Amino acid sequence: MKTIIMALLAVFIYATSVLPGRVPIENQEIKTGAEQTHLYLPLLKNKRVAILANQTSIIGKSHLVDSLSQLGVNIVKVFGPEHGFRGDASAGAKVEDAIDPATGIPIISLYGKKNKPSDADLQDVDILIYDLQDVGVRFYTNINALARLMEACQQNNKPLLILDRPNPNGYLIDGPVLDMKYKSGIGMFPIPMAHGLTVGEFALMANGEGWLKDAVKAEIQIIPVANYDHDLPYVLPVPPSPNLNTQQSVLLYPSLCMFEGIYINHGRGTYHPFAVLGSPAYKGIYDFSFTPTGIKGMAETPLFMDDVCYGIDLRNYDTALLRERKQINFDWIKELYKAHPNKEQFFDSKLSNQMNSIEIQIGRGDFRQQIIDDIPMATIRAGWEPELNAYKKMRLKYLLYP
Repeated sequence: MKTIIMALLAVFIYATSVLPGRVPIENQEIKTGAEQTHLYLPLLKNKRVAILANQTSIIGKSHLVDSLSQLGVNIVKVFGPEHGFRGDASAGAKVEDAIDPATGIPIISLYGKKNKPSDADLQDVDILIYDLQDVGVRFYTNINALARLMEACQQNNKPLLILDRPNPNGYLIDGPVLDMKYKSGIGMFPIPMAHGLTVGEFALMANGEGWLKDAVKAEIQIIPVANYDHDLPYVLPVPPSPNLNTQQSVLLYPSLCMFEGIYINHGRGTYHPFAVLGSPAYKGIYDFSFTPTGIKGMAETPLFMDDVCYGIDLRNYDTALLRERKQINFDWIKELYKAHPNKEQFFDSKLSNQMNSIEIQIGRGDFRQQIIDDIPMATIRAGWEPELNAYKKMRLKYLLYP
């Protein structure tokens, strides 16, 4: 049973830039689900509440947990996702259970010994809240955490309240739909690389398409975003993870995360992750250079650490071009493969000590050879277009926003 609490539409005024290390300019009219406390506080009255949250779970400049505690909500525990409750753990790093020093509330990690709440975790809970900022890309793990939480709630007959947030890449629906032969921790569902959904819409899709374990359907309630449109730019008020620390990185992420499965440094070990690409192999080929170093909480042992890398600088790339094309940019991977002097190393994920191959990142088995054979992107795209078009049609059933 799904209860959708809708809000009135209004004009959306947005900011268009963000400075590294600074809180972005506020989006003037948009109201996230979390901000609309009048819509969900009645649901929490006299309830024991657990929250899956991280540093993006904010109401204005206050953390959701702090705000709700001050409003008298009985929060009995917090669940932490990848990067931890405060968002300071590196990508892929296991996170331990802890006590939040600010509130004294127990924090149970869902990115360490387990990936979803146990039955025991939920015994003293009446209702759960999910409030994580997503970036609209299949290999960003927040939607996986949501699906597992939905399963745990259904198995324990607990309702789940989803506080929806805008998708900063909401305009983008592109890339291959995941071939389930390549299902992994960064790709669990048959969706394209850029899925064009908010987390609330994804939850409706996961329920409706029977994607949860044993095709169960969780009892979910969604507080939608007010004044939101998928095609409108949205500036994130808080970096969603350590290596998506600027709006530029967030917008380039759909096009650059595929480099996680390639022997190329994509900015980890710099303060511009997902905004620069390079390798020592390109010395004499590219003029731009950077040197990855160990950075605590971001990348402590990055690829090519302390070696000068040469390559492509995208820090000032006009991301409006991505919006105009409404496509993931595969030109950079094709360019860097062509320019690489040791092509047999380019796709070697073991050599680069990457956890995932290009097949896992892309979600198909033919992409590597297509790049090696210099197949035109139009031809490559034609191969996955039928599945992508079918997904786009299916997506329409679950939209909460234009």
